[in-house]
Amino acid sequence: MISALLNYNYLQNAFMAAILASIACGILGTIIVEKKMVMMSGGIAHTAFGGIGLGYFLRVEPIYAALVFSLLSALSIARIQRQAQVMPDVLMGMFWPLGMALGILFIYLTPGYPPSMSSYLFGDILTVSRGDLLVMALLDILLILTIVGFYHLLQAYWFDEEFSMGLGLRVLLAEALTYAMIAVTVVVLIRVVGIILILALLCAPPAFAHFFRSDLSGIMGLSVMAGALICLGGLCLSYHYNIPSGAAIVILSVLVYTSTALCFRPGLHHPNK
Repeated sequence: MISALLNYNYLQNAFMAAILASIACGILGTIIVEKKMVMMSGGIAHTAFGGIGLGYFLRVEPIYAALVFSLLSALSIARIQRQAQVMPDVLMGMFWPLGMALGILFIYLTPGYPPSMSSYLFGDILTVSRGDLLVMALLDILLILTIVGFYHLLQAYWFDEEFSMGLGLRVLLAEALTYAMIAVTVVVLIRVVGIILILALLCAPPAFAHFFRSDLSGIMGLSVMAGALICLGGLCLSYHYNIPSGAAIVILSVLVYTSTALCFRPGLHHPNK
């Protein structure tokens, strides 16, 4: 694997994609787990498919269209939930299939032969290009700068929204930033594990990190490292056994978490506590 990594550009791209994806999923995955926004994140992820279909229909890069579509969808979901007081499950029950339906519709309306959606739905880290890496790197930098720049505001919102409102903090800004960062993270992970499998990579590394750390920054750091090892391990399995990379990464992530959960002593930094 190491010799192949030195000789083949596509493996080098895949290696870098694994690192970049682990940064995004480690940081935002921690927030999603802490804030109990797993299903909400799944809904936002599936709305990205509408953007991909729109990109093909408009003949623009699908990832760029997915980013814009996901951002607009995430901010719309946040606003509807706050103003209309709609239950999150009900909202996701509508937006989750809506994104998929719009993607299917746009692809159907696209002239010519329908494009293959496999890499966007299930991921294929071995097909990541240099252009994809540039987009992932820029989005990672944007995530990090947002976290650093608004850390105290975001931390207060994530852990106690009502108390933050009572203090007069800019809760609406924190909410918009959180939802926007989820949308950005979804786009970072699409080429690695695909829309269908994103939730596992967002949840497993942070949940694993909870067993060993209880502080937010510590969980994020360990989650990034765990995500990187899982992505690289899945990449190795995909290369050696010629199996789909997205599936290999997700299966490995779930196995790592479940084996740790079964072996770890109960009562120490458990995710549900």
